[in-house]
Amino acid sequence: MPDRSASLPIRRRPTAVVVGAGAAGLFAAAALAEFADVTLVERDRLPQDPEPRRGVPQALHAHLLWSGGVAAFDELLPGVVDEAVARGARLAHIMGDMVSRAPNEVWFRRFTTTRHHNLVCSRPLLDHVLTARVLADPRISLREDTAAVGLAGSATIVTGLRVRTGDRDETLRADLVVDASGRGSRAPLWLRRLGLPQVAEREVNAGVRYATRLYKAPGGTAAAPFPLVNVQANPAKAPGRAGIIVPIEHGRWIVTLSGSRGGEPSGDAQEFVDFALGLDDPVIGTLLRDAEPLGDVVTSRSTANQRRYYEKMPAWPDGFVVLGDAVAGYNPVYGHGLSVAAQCALAVRDTLRDRDIAAPGTARRLQRAAARPVGAAWDLAVGQDIFYPGASDTPPTVAERLLARYVDRCVETAAGNPRALGALLDVMSLSEPPSRLFSADMLRPMLLGPRMPRLAAAPLRTEEWEGARA
Repeated sequence: MPDRSASLPIRRRPTAVVVGAGAAGLFAAAALAEFADVTLVERDRLPQDPEPRRGVPQALHAHLLWSGGVAAFDELLPGVVDEAVARGARLAHIMGDMVSRAPNEVWFRRFTTTRHHNLVCSRPLLDHVLTARVLADPRISLREDTAAVGLAGSATIVTGLRVRTGDRDETLRADLVVDASGRGSRAPLWLRRLGLPQVAEREVNAGVRYATRLYKAPGGTAAAPFPLVNVQANPAKAPGRAGIIVPIEHGRWIVTLSGSRGGEPSGDAQEFVDFALGLDDPVIGTLLRDAEPLGDVVTSRSTANQRRYYEKMPAWPDGFVVLGDAVAGYNPVYGHGLSVAAQCALAVRDTLRDRDIAAPGTARRLQRAAARPVGAAWDLAVGQDIFYPGASDTPPTVAERLLARYVDRCVETAAGNPRALGALLDVMSLSEPPSRLFSADMLRPMLLGPRMPRLAAAPLRTEEWEGARA
């Protein structure tokens, strides 16, 4: 009997091109590899070791990955968090391993009953672990030193990506093109060139400047886990000044200081500790007095909250999606960028499990699915930054003012009640929707108590102070 299977056509595996091999691009590639052969297009050459690179200028500043991001990392790339920990990262308990002052100047008690952790390490280490893991997938390939210059196709369908390598131009044909190129994305221009309208955008810019310096962990703090120390700015007392100490791998501290308009830190190394001592609480400066710096001060002003509402476009081409900071970038103080990038990639993966990657309308569904985690993080960031003078062309709405007051009540309640803290962290970590703040875990202690008195000072333990001075 003849073998009929020999005459059946071989179904071509779909192809996808992802612009940018930063964290958002790596997550997108990992999500798409289940459905397509993926090519990552990167304008830089990626380092072979955990080192900063030109395309990630923010890598030298302090980074935190909240629990929602930790969960998304491990769902996209099972075991990758353990790989990072094996290389020197740390899962720090929130709040047991933190000394944190909220924007309304309330110190959190170091409750150990919550389920939340931050993944703590340098950004170069995290990027190195992610890159190695993603590029080990044979379905994913990398083209370095290659710039994306535009989209191929029309206003109704994108058929590929136009790229330039050296002085050679070509078009990479694909069933799906994903722009994950970050804040500098040129997607709005590319879409206009195809005949589509300008995407609606919003910016809330508190005018924050960051200054970061690396230190050798002082005294005996490198030998035992030292808590993160975080003094957040109060938007009601402009200019807002803040600082954070993040103990990282190899016995080092990343110290990042920040200030909004009129209160910015400088890049002068001689002024760094003085700025930290001048915060509303001097705990960070006190810890740094005898610490040994390991380099110069690095500054950054790329801190505005910027959002592009692609999901609201009246028309959207098949074959194109925008993800990560190319959709929305946040003030880094909130630590949500990496978590949102991973959650957006998960939204893409889950949508594609029910839709063909090249089917009409799929790209629009993907764009709308990715907007959901973006919206939650955006509301959290803008809810604070919009109160800084000059942050937005439009003043806070009545709803935003009422919500901000309620969140302040939530923070004050959570600072002294472990159940309320759990509800607050569920939202802040992007693990649960904002409606969690209206649950019984928050409302009962807010309305009925019992209320613990406010802490008068940073809750560093005696052995932690002594270890830093040893």
